[in-house]
Amino acid sequence: MGIRIFFGLFIYNLIAKHLPCSSSSFKIGQKQLRRLCGKMILAKCGKNVNIEKNATFSSQLEIGNNSGIGINSKLQGKIIIGDNVMMGPNCTIYTRNHKHERIDIPMNQQGFDETKPVIIGDDVWIGGGVTILPGVTIGQGSIIGACTVVTKNVPDYSVVCGNPGRVVKNRKEANSL
Repeated sequence: MGIRIFFGLFIYNLIAKHLPCSSSSFKIGQKQLRRLCGKMILAKCGKNVNIEKNATFSSQLEIGNNSGIGINSKLQGKIIIGDNVMMGPNCTIYTRNHKHERIDIPMNQQGFDETKPVIIGDDVWIGGGVTILPGVTIGQGSIIGACTVVTKNVPDYSVVCGNPGRVVKNRKEANSL
């Protein structure tokens, strides 16, 4: 870990993570401080990024311009977020799972599967409480409904809801009528 990442994590975890939400009427530069920490920590941090209160993320995260990480969200491992992505509160994105193939030893002693990056395209809206599982790609222009569990790839311009998430509408087809 480089000194820049270490310093960014130190400031973020000590101060910035705990400041009020960006939409709070109590304005003390919390959005700017969290963005500065993001630029120090993240593999890529675009312009006008909004990292909300109490978000947890990996230094492997890449986030595009005008995108945000929701309040209390947890993003683990290699995740690529495009431009203009909105994320509601309490979202979780996983990039690996526990191994569980063997039955002769407890699952908590089997380690982890290999990391599978998650890719989120441009202009995506991720509702509150969404869970995205390892290796998933969410196509551009898609909407993921609140509390959806995304277990497989999402085509461009899809609206996905449920557990497991299912495509309920295509935004392009709906707009062509």
